[in-house]
Amino acid sequence: MNVPRTRVQRRPVHGVLLLDKPLGLSSNQALQKAKWLLRADKAGHTGTLDPLATGVLPLCFGAATKFSQQHLDADKTYETTLRLGQKTSTADAEGDVIQERDVTCTPERVSEVLNLFTGSISQVPPMHSALKIDGKALYEYARQGITVEREVRQIVIYSLTLIEIQLTGHAPSLTLKVHCSKGTYIRTLGEDIGEALGCGAHLSALRRVNTGPFGAAECISLAALETMSEADRETHLKSVDCLLHSHTVVMLKPDDAGRFLSGVRRMGQWPDLEHVAVYGESPRALLGSAHVKAGELIPGRLLSPIEIQQILEAEPAAAPIRAGQE
Repeated sequence: MNVPRTRVQRRPVHGVLLLDKPLGLSSNQALQKAKWLLRADKAGHTGTLDPLATGVLPLCFGAATKFSQQHLDADKTYETTLRLGQKTSTADAEGDVIQERDVTCTPERVSEVLNLFTGSISQVPPMHSALKIDGKALYEYARQGITVEREVRQIVIYSLTLIEIQLTGHAPSLTLKVHCSKGTYIRTLGEDIGEALGCGAHLSALRRVNTGPFGAAECISLAALETMSEADRETHLKSVDCLLHSHTVVMLKPDDAGRFLSGVRRMGQWPDLEHVAVYGESPRALLGSAHVKAGELIPGRLLSPIEIQQILEAEPAAAPIRAGQE
């Protein structure tokens, strides 16, 4: 007998949840679970983590989804363990071992190689990745046994720190901390380091400990969320504007705020600015993003008056902002 599923009553939820993604779940699976726990009607994430990876995964709800792209360019920091002496079909522990070699490198050689991979380097995206070519993810080609030519890209490894080294025994390994630019594939980095050491390598563990200003210490697990009441879950949401932390703030008076929300450019004594977070003065509320050119404040992604009101209603009493108000 099939028991009918209870329909979840969705509701508007606005903010950012810093999730500590568990091992084995895809980013979308983690997102859907958190969305269900919060009963949120709209959600998205700021870039994927492989099922093999754990750690910082910012999840955006409601109005925050409008700014999720802002976070894609953020630097990332990972802690990863490379299993030396084994190369796999996917460059991580999920693939089949396709080559085994003796590990003969010394600690001194490891240091030399790590220095070679610090700074601006070239990297070819792996076939087992979500990067799309001709509208199709590379991993879909890989599952069909098809190898597609990929363009070399330039990335930056800001720092590559050796945390632990084990060059002997049945499972020689290196544990590294990697601070890198957007677009860096840690699996490819690990495989390339293994080749430079002459023994091959694959990732046996991967954890993202920082993405932009967000760190693992701020994150909460799905398991912890499940034990909480709905009200307690909401207390772990960060405000929408945490995604605009590096933007210059511009405040608008009520009449300008209403016109700005209607998509109308405003004139002012502002210098040229590429990234601006625009707020209404009374009440103080985020209106959206913009840029300034030749004294014009040019709207970018805007919150709707309904979204603004819903956010304000979750705070102490505040008057509504309406687009086009005089």
